[in-house]
Amino acid sequence: MNDEANEVDEAIRGELRLMDPEVRTSRAEARQLLDPEFVEVGASGRRWSYEEMLAELPAMSGNATQGPRYVPSGMTGVVLAPGVVHLTYETETEGRRARRSSLWRRSSDEGAGWRMYYHQATPVPPRGD
Repeated sequence: MNDEANEVDEAIRGELRLMDPEVRTSRAEARQLLDPEFVEVGASGRRWSYEEMLAELPAMSGNATQGPRYVPSGMTGVVLAPGVVHLTYETETEGRRARRSSLWRRSSDEGAGWRMYYHQATPVPPRGD
């Protein structure tokens, strides 16, 4: 496997970990995966900062181990530059779909690995519309 494929795989692993209820409900684990300069534009249109996301993530949907979870599909990635990966995919949870786009970058902090720098979710109309 080449370096670019490895970088994409690392970003995908991080993205999937951020969908795991155990990670989403742990501020410490989420902190390891979000870049300190993180920004999100959610499906609601709200802009989230790093601190806001860490504070609110445990209470957001998709966090109950026995409840509804995010189901990703069609996840693909491309290396934009060494250490920067762009992922795109769709999710569905509780009948709601969203197209998602994330930028991941390799942290310069020793042992920190890959962190999500930016995320955007765009709602998709219900199937059949």
